Amino acid sequence: MAEAGRSQTEVQLPPAVARPFEVFVNGVAQVEGRDFRVRRRTLLFTRELKQEGRLGFWRWASLVLGVAGTYRQNDVVDVAYELDGRRAVASGLGAEPAVASASRPASSSVS
Repeated sequence: MAEAGRSQTEVQLPPAVARPFEVFVNGVAQVEGRDFRVRRRTLLFTRELKQEGRLGFWRWASLVLGVAGTYRQNDVVDVAYELDGRRAVASGLGAEPAVASASRPASSSVS
């Protein structure tokens, strides 16, 4: 459970993902129960993950012209799983701020 005041992040699992699967953030293996929980088809991370959105024209232009670099946090979530006997990876899954709700159980129901 996350501490009060700390942000959490939700990541929706793609339809093809089934247990067993492995979760990585920025290439680092995550541990279920410590780093995230599974709620239905959603991974709930105990910390805030940030993803840089699309670059606006001026930011893109400054990068191309070498005027400025980019140092924003951009967490990448990947899930490795098995599909038809082969290893598959869903990469760059979208992360959203978690919606707090006492009515949503933390049960794990991914098959």
